[in-house]
Amino acid sequence: MFDKILIANRGEIACRVMNTCRRLGVATVAVFSDADREARHVFMADEAVGLGGAAPAESYLRGDAIISAAKATGAQAIHPGYGFLSENPDFVEAVEAAGLVFIGPSARAIRAMGLKDAAKALMERAGVPVVPGYHGADQSPDRLAGEAERIGYPVLIKAVAGGGGKGMRLVENPQRFLQALESARSEAQGAFGNPDVLVEKYVVQPRHIEVQVFGDGRHAVHLFERDCSLQRRHQKVIEEAPAPGMTAEMRSAMGEAAVRAAEAIGYSGAGTVEFIVDGSRGLRPDGFWFMEMNTRLQVEHPVTEAITGVDLVEWQLRVASGESLPARQEDITITGHAFEARLYAEDVPAGFLPATGTLAHLDFPDGARIETGVRAGDRISPWYDPMIAKVIVHGPTRAIALRSLERALRRTEVAGSVTNLDFLVALTRHEGFGRGEVDTGLIARDLQALLTASAPDGAAVALGVIGLAGLHDPRLRGGITLWQPLRRTIAWQGGSAVLEVLGPGEARVTLETGPHEVRWQGGRWWVDGRPYPARIVEHDAGVSVFGAATLHLVSQDPLERAGSDAGGEALTRAPMPGLLRAVDVVAGQSVQAGDRLAVLEAMKMEHSLTASRDGVVAEVLASPGDQVEAGAPLIRLEDVA
Repeated sequence: MFDKILIANRGEIACRVMNTCRRLGVATVAVFSDADREARHVFMADEAVGLGGAAPAESYLRGDAIISAAKATGAQAIHPGYGFLSENPDFVEAVEAAGLVFIGPSARAIRAMGLKDAAKALMERAGVPVVPGYHGADQSPDRLAGEAERIGYPVLIKAVAGGGGKGMRLVENPQRFLQALESARSEAQGAFGNPDVLVEKYVVQPRHIEVQVFGDGRHAVHLFERDCSLQRRHQKVIEEAPAPGMTAEMRSAMGEAAVRAAEAIGYSGAGTVEFIVDGSRGLRPDGFWFMEMNTRLQVEHPVTEAITGVDLVEWQLRVASGESLPARQEDITITGHAFEARLYAEDVPAGFLPATGTLAHLDFPDGARIETGVRAGDRISPWYDPMIAKVIVHGPTRAIALRSLERALRRTEVAGSVTNLDFLVALTRHEGFGRGEVDTGLIARDLQALLTASAPDGAAVALGVIGLAGLHDPRLRGGITLWQPLRRTIAWQGGSAVLEVLGPGEARVTLETGPHEVRWQGGRWWVDGRPYPARIVEHDAGVSVFGAATLHLVSQDPLERAGSDAGGEALTRAPMPGLLRAVDVVAGQSVQAGDRLAVLEAMKMEHSLTASRDGVVAEVLASPGDQVEAGAPLIRLEDVA
């Protein structure tokens, strides 16, 4: 076993690797960018080395600086985590040339699976079923369009060097093919430096089921499957293991195919073989096809650990240090069911736009496994993925585990940034998901229902007003009438109420919808004569009420961000910090509502900014290639003369 390793990553995965290293007595070295100087993973490590600027290209993608840091600190090996350099074969070779160990597969194995077209050809030779499609070298638009016609619509255009939904477009008819191709290629070039794509048949009711594999370079085993079908914009939202509806016959067929894939490339370490599954007829051994292999640890690996009892990071360290496979296939079993939900700083109603901001308050419940790289007071940076945490639960059955997930999410407290927390809770309550009726189109089909916000809970608002007035501190209740006005107006962003102090620990809050009597008694809040389980938290962003309902009253919005030409405004502004990839209009040009005005690249994704009304472009205020801040004016429209 190693004495010391360097973790070439940041955030929750760096912290997660450190947890296992601590248990095994392995010292850790963290690396950090200028933006991460005060990050959680830096303080968790035994040592830390700065790499440079905030941008990944100036820090976490600097392989030479990472290797130098490892040698300078006496680390024997480098763990790449996921993302950044984790699947870069040139980096692997550089690590090994420096006399260090790369904790992961060989450069040859990574290259074999790095391009989707070549990987599919390899899998066909290994007897692994693949989706019908075109993976050829001829990338001319006419050839690709012709192949799409041959395969039959709908089809998927996918970047050959892609992943995470980047460079991927669903095309349902030939009229939209060329525009989708141009968009996919542009995004692929920006994300991966390679614009090449493949075209494959789109499965109408697809499920995304992947198999965890682990090899030692000679032999491989699988650790069963994960269902990752709950996705938005090709990004996973909630994952689970095992897959609902899985049969023993199907599990055996998928597991054997995944092991064949791993052994075909002499795979060493943790990897994931992803399959697209036809869910229209149930799970059948003839209804799954190879999509790609991720030659690294997956974000969702904790659900596999929960049902198998295996620490995959420990296995990575042991095999990389020279041990053979820690277990035989027959030794690995499934116990219970597990879920993982990804908590992000993102504006769900605005189209899952990534958000930034300071986490004014952050608290997680007991009873759930939390993987996070942030703490209260940390800022969500525009430079990296806006994940706040992964919430993982395990139970004896799927139904019990799902209830545990809902409970854990409801008890998660976060304020200071918009998040997808309410959306995640809504998913846990979705009837179809509860029955295990999952496919990759579920969220898109039921998005409006999942986003439907109920009217604000008057009782929660009343407690929020108590918090804004500073009357929620137990040390102040009882004598507050001595120094507080008996009647006053409390205002917050978007509303106001009249507060009347009635006596020690008692008040009346009058909202537009009517009055509410609030009392603190017996160590709990009472509203209108009924106990109301809630916690009032005051923070830099305002006041939050957590409990039966979650509510944020913002005294001053820390994330005030202009949307793209919303509400008929004349200015189209950047909805988040990013790189202005393209401007599609010029001054004097007439546009109609819905026309694309510009493309902003942020958080590794491209976002189209469109006109919300008809008009004429009066000014173009930024140029392609500009790095713009959130709210920066980009295009000004004026009315048609």
